[in-house]
Order: sequence, then structure tokens, then C-alpha cells
Amino acid sequence: MPGRSTHLLFRAKPLSSLACHLGFAGRATSRPRHAHAHIPRPDRRALPGVSGVQSIHQLKGQGHPPRFAKTMSTSAKRTREDYCVGPYFFLDPFAERQWDDADKYKGGRITATKAEFTEQVNALYEKGGKELVGGYAPFCKHVFVPAFVDLPVQAVAITEDNKTLVKSAYIRRTEKEIPVLARWIEAADLKEGVPNAKYLDIILYSREQIVAERVAQGDSQEAVEAELPELPWGIISIKAQDENSEIPMQPITMMRNALGKAEGGSGVPLDREKYQASVDYWDKHVTIQG
Repeated sequence: MPGRSTHLLFRAKPLSSLACHLGFAGRATSRPRHAHAHIPRPDRRALPGVSGVQSIHQLKGQGHPPRFAKTMSTSAKRTREDYCVGPYFFLDPFAERQWDDADKYKGGRITATKAEFTEQVNALYEKGGKELVGGYAPFCKHVFVPAFVDLPVQAVAITEDNKTLVKSAYIRRTEKEIPVLARWIEAADLKEGVPNAKYLDIILYSREQIVAERVAQGDSQEAVEAELPELPWGIISIKAQDENSEIPMQPITMMRNALGKAEGGSGVPLDREKYQASVDYWDKHVTIQG
């Protein structure tokens, strides 16, 4: 795609407690601090190695799209040593679709290695004062960071020019989930191309929630507890967007969450006001695939 490259825009100094290579990770060597001070978000231009960065626009995002925001680990059996970890967050297998699963995940591919990506997110979180932004439930948090990898925005406004390009189908993100209706536009069909995002929304689930969802879908609690890194938060999704704030979760994702953990949801009841806000946004926007 025009304007996209495959290199990291910068490299942070390796974190001493991050051990991950060739897509696999070692155990974190230190327990993370749990205080998350809410401080003003740093200017992107002030971050090390990121110079001349322009200010943000308002645009798209995916707001927990149907193929995002769940954290069921569906990979083959693994051990704690197989995870990419930092001092604060680990990379959950559910997020690895954005590297590995071209069949089920149709969004932009992350070209940095899993180890590099996990390292950068942990470093930027620390650089930004360890600010966690509340999500749709207590177990969900967000970290907004400048886009340090080239990823296209994940949604665009529906216009007269592109509305005929919208496609739909019933999809599932894992074999344990029920298929739900989704709609999208193929990136290749957009004559103007898809611009790269200015921000990444790093979606976190608490370790406890990740355990609960996996157990609800049939995994052994003892096995999951032994497998997951001893860190309070796991990265379960990465959204590329132009806003440094959360975009509404898609309506169908809210419905699936309300169905409960056994169906791939989180078990959070439907909030009618938030649901209407989601409808208002997604009635005018569509996700991008490819």
C-alpha cells in the first residue's frame, strides 16, 4: 500500500526486565509497580527518537471491533516462558492474531516483532508517567501511545464515494466464539488508499479477567494460572487510530459481551446509553480490512 513501510520508527533502549526473542519470551525478572499516576499525556515530540511529529486529527478507529477486544487465548499449549513480557504488561496470545493469523484477522499487520512491540509499549507507558485510562469495565484499561509502527487506520467514515464498497459477513474470531455479523471495506478497494494512524490504542485486560474468560471456555484454571505471566495486565488488542482517546466499541461486541464468557464475551451487561452512542458512531463509520 502506498505510503506504508515495514520499519520501526524508533527503538527504545531495551528494558532489563523484558526477555523475549524470536517471538517467545522469558519470565519477567521483577514485579511491576502497581501505582498508575494520572498525569498529562506527554507531547509526542518529546519522546526519545520521535522528532517532528505532527499533531493529531480526528478520524476513525475501531472501538473494540468484532474481531477485537476479547482476550481468549486460543493458541496451542504454551508455557509462561513463551510469553513476551515487560515490567508492566505481557502480550496475550489473543493479540498475536495481529501478527500471525492472516485467515481470521484481516486488519493491518504489525511488522515489528512481538518482542520489539512489547518492549516499546512498556517503555512508552513508563515514559508517559504510567497513565492507565479506564475502559468499559474495571478489568479493561487503555494506554494511548504515538504510532511507533506503520499501521493504517482501522476505520473510515462512510461517504457517497465508498458506501457501495461496504461488504458484510458472519465472522468469528476464535473457534470457541459464535459468529457475529460484521461489515467492512477492503483496503484495496479504496482509490485514495488508507492513511497510517497517528496513535495506537493498546487495550489491556486484567490477568484475572483473562483467566476467567479462558476458564469459562473450557480451559483449566490451574493450567491457565500456571501459564500466564505474573503481571497485572495483558495486551489483548492494538487499534490504530488518529485519536488519542477511546473510540466506541461496536454494537455487536457489546451484545456479545452481554451474552457472557462462555460465548466469547466478557459478561458485562448491555448499557443502553453506551450502546446508542456506539450506534451513532458506527452507523457513519466502517472498518478497513486487508
